[in-house]
Amino acid sequence: MQQLTRCLSLLALPGADNMSVIEAAKPSLIETQAAPLLSARNIEVVYDKVILVLRGLSIDVPKGAIVALLGANGAGKSTTLKAISGLLKTEEGEVTRGDIMFDGERINGIDPDKIVRRGIFQVMEGRRIISDMTTIENLRLGAFTRSDGDVSADIDMVFRYFPRLKERTGLAGYLSGGEQQMLAIGRAMMARPKMILMDEPSMGLSPLLVKEVFAIIRQINRDLGVTILLVEQNARAALSVASHGYIMEQGKVVLDGTADELRDNEDVKEFYLGGAGDQRKSFKNLKSFKRRKRWL
Repeated sequence: MQQLTRCLSLLALPGADNMSVIEAAKPSLIETQAAPLLSARNIEVVYDKVILVLRGLSIDVPKGAIVALLGANGAGKSTTLKAISGLLKTEEGEVTRGDIMFDGERINGIDPDKIVRRGIFQVMEGRRIISDMTTIENLRLGAFTRSDGDVSADIDMVFRYFPRLKERTGLAGYLSGGEQQMLAIGRAMMARPKMILMDEPSMGLSPLLVKEVFAIIRQINRDLGVTILLVEQNARAALSVASHGYIMEQGKVVLDGTADELRDNEDVKEFYLGGAGDQRKSFKNLKSFKRRKRWL
């Protein structure tokens, strides 16, 4: 509103023209742009001090958004999440260059538990639930960094999103694959995070369950305002809920855009969305050389 008032007042000046008004308004327009909740700049990650996996990766995740990180196996997607959540240390990896900023603060090198306390929780690939603990015990484990007394109320909230879990009172190891994925997401919600990192939530699920899980991911984002960075090989499912996406190849971003732009891109259609109609080509030559060469 203040910006609009300023523009109108400038237009009312004698001899004012549209271009001068636009130029005068530029500084305040820039000032009103919101900083991303998460920003990674020129990240390099090395494993065992010799294996370079991420090669100058840069991404932004706006507050309250769902952003998809897409790519084939070995592109560096999971490494990106572990760099953000601080879990590289468990695999002899480290961020050797660049900065990761979360909510205005640098989080490179911080211990994982402190990153959770700052508001980031990662749902690991393969769910990683504790199989010899009950559903409720797993959920309570997600709240280990909290000191408030609302844990029981949040368990009820998780059950509203995942009513099937309420019926499963036995050990979590006996849950189906879809139920374990729901439990892993519910455990993340128990930390009351600002951002959830999700690594391959569709892995091992039937198409019907994939649809259900992604619908709940969208609902959690909409209802709770939780920002989500989603790593996924099922590009069609990921772009159905994301507002923006990045495509990774060989440890760096080769393409990014809105979900609509990526869905309409012929390269993305061919290599990630199941083909480009009658013009679909073989992966053999194009994906390994021509397409990558052009993207890079």
